[in-house]
Amino acid sequence: MSVVPKDTSTADIRPEPNQETQKDVIMEEVVEPPPQLFHPLSWEILALLMPTSVFGALARLGLDALTTYDGESIFPLAYVQGVGCLVMGFCLALKVPITECYAPLYVALTTGFCGSLTTFSSWQYDVFSSWTNSANASRDWLRDVIDGITKLVFTLMISMSSVSFGSYLAQITRSYLPRFPTPRPLLRYTLAGVGVLIYAATFPAYARLPPSYRSQAVASLLFSFPGTLSRYLLALSMNTITKKLPLGTMTANVVGTGLLGVFHVLQNKTSRVSPHACSTLQGLIDGFCGSLTTISTFAVELNAMEGSRYAWMYGGISIIISQLLLVVVILPAHTLSNVPFARTCTFEQ
Repeated sequence: MSVVPKDTSTADIRPEPNQETQKDVIMEEVVEPPPQLFHPLSWEILALLMPTSVFGALARLGLDALTTYDGESIFPLAYVQGVGCLVMGFCLALKVPITECYAPLYVALTTGFCGSLTTFSSWQYDVFSSWTNSANASRDWLRDVIDGITKLVFTLMISMSSVSFGSYLAQITRSYLPRFPTPRPLLRYTLAGVGVLIYAATFPAYARLPPSYRSQAVASLLFSFPGTLSRYLLALSMNTITKKLPLGTMTANVVGTGLLGVFHVLQNKTSRVSPHACSTLQGLIDGFCGSLTTISTFAVELNAMEGSRYAWMYGGISIIISQLLLVVVILPAHTLSNVPFARTCTFEQ
């Protein structure tokens, strides 16, 4: 049985009683002051989602660049998903102390940082590229299928096991971690203000830094928070519709994958695409779609279902619809309009 709590990154942010006080929770709510509550759309939560989205997207781009090299033994996204899910599992196991200290921090770490660090859409596109052999590797169709299945299955295994391992690490180190007091209002306002300024800095950075930086990072950072916010709103509005399936996360992952396919087609159009538009599209791919979709929450939700038929249904529906969307969006453009798989537009220099 998984050591991961039954939770998602956008779950109730009210602190939960720990195991020792579970049986006395009713009496404690009578004699103790109520825990600090935050509305899911409070300005403190939204303000902290801004910088954590930026740092999550930046960490993803950095890890991907670091692990992409000639002769690589493991596909680069495996590192991205593994690290993000490890941090997610660690935070989930420490949900109670984090929320007791400052509940918006828990949402920022899970929904913001981990949600933006891991990406469902790029994973699905990577699998689709293997099945279609978009890199024109010297292999037959059977190897294409094997390569796609490898990326599909091993990413799931790495992500779900990393969540459990992160939770285990948190449990064995919990007694060594410091307990911080609830921050005073001045510190909370300062943190929120700094968070807003960090995200606001991406706008002048996009306009003033050398154009080559836009495609590499800045455009992605600019679009990261809108992607995270869209996923957060979808989860808040749809995950509670039914207890069987997290419809909000599913919708974010599926829609984000479809949009990523559209942006790739636009980048690969045979008609000329300006360097500025090419960089913007790359920012939408890495920033908006990368942050709108997430594997860390997806893996947590699968673990929470504990191998039930709903876990198979949730995972199967998410993956199958995402792959079908890529087929519908990309293959007609490739076969009917001669749009190549490889990017044809050039970035700004």
